[in-house]
Amino acid sequence: MEAKVRYLSDLRFNIETWKRELRFHLNEMDTFQEKLEEIVQRHEDPMVLIKLEVFQNRIMIEKNAISKLLHRCRNKIANINNANFNENIDGRLQNEQRTLKDDMRTYIKLHYDLKEEMMDYFLDVL
Repeated sequence: MEAKVRYLSDLRFNIETWKRELRFHLNEMDTFQEKLEEIVQRHEDPMVLIKLEVFQNRIMIEKNAISKLLHRCRNKIANINNANFNENIDGRLQNEQRTLKDDMRTYIKLHYDLKEEMMDYFLDVL
């Protein structure tokens, strides 16, 4: 039972850390959106504006992905709070956490790829 409590505590820590990171990325996307709005006011070059629109669309997609991941994190926390302490540690909770972990790993990679592209774009147009 003690191992189960420790495992659930570790699992909760991971999920809470992911939630903080996702909220940070959400705020970061808002900041990038503000910077894109500044660029719209400064530039009339169609190529600059086309790329800008692509980034705006990608920000909306990213914010949607963040929202879905945050929802999944909240659901995982609810599952932890309602965990059956007689359930095997290698059971449902561990398998559910693995898929979220893989999805978070993929999301984080895509986020930093987008961030790098946007920073390059900002350097080019500002």
